[in-house]
Amino acid sequence: MTEAISEQPGGPEGQAMDPADPVFEGFYGLYTITATDRREVLGYRLALLAVATGQASLLWLWSHGGTVLWPLLLVMALGLGLALRWIHIYVRPLHRALQLFWLLGCLGGLALAVRVGPAQMLPTLVADSRWIWAVGPFFAALAGVGFKEFFCFQRAEAVGVTLLLPVSLLGRLTGLLDSTTTFTLLAIQAGLLLVLCLRKFPMPAAADVGDKSVFAYLENQRQPSNA
Repeated sequence: MTEAISEQPGGPEGQAMDPADPVFEGFYGLYTITATDRREVLGYRLALLAVATGQASLLWLWSHGGTVLWPLLLVMALGLGLALRWIHIYVRPLHRALQLFWLLGCLGGLALAVRVGPAQMLPTLVADSRWIWAVGPFFAALAGVGFKEFFCFQRAEAVGVTLLLPVSLLGRLTGLLDSTTTFTLLAIQAGLLLVLCLRKFPMPAAADVGDKSVFAYLENQRQPSNA
């Protein structure tokens, strides 16, 4: 992990930085964590927490006979969309791929809602696993976020999120898992996601931002005339 240093360099185009912003030495040079970075990190963490609490609440209510669950699906959709808006992934094609998966999954969920009505979305998914093809990309995006968290921080709970989502959904889709086993795996995954989110809040913003000098380098590679 990079360490903060005391000197205050100029910005990427010679602009002065706020003296209150911490400066770090990255792989390709110095960079600073700005107030905008800190807001984006907080937004990312809160949005991902919304996904975790939405999923955990949905599964708990479903197990206790709840029927009006579609608002929690909406919370999950909006939360993951915002998390993917503010997540710091410097490999742009990967970032765009996760956003595309999210969009495809949301469109699949919308198609399901139009077909059977919002109140029947979950019962239909349980009764007809073929609809997993429609909503599956959403959970692929969420698994991608889990993989990013494991890649950056090596957290055990991130491994659970990354692996349990595809195992449970693909197992149900192929008929290898029954609905009870699928529900159990998803409940464990939701709990691990909640743990992952809560453990992120004490971390400094710089941990989620990463090495901005790498981002600047990659941007220059994409735009040789500005290098």
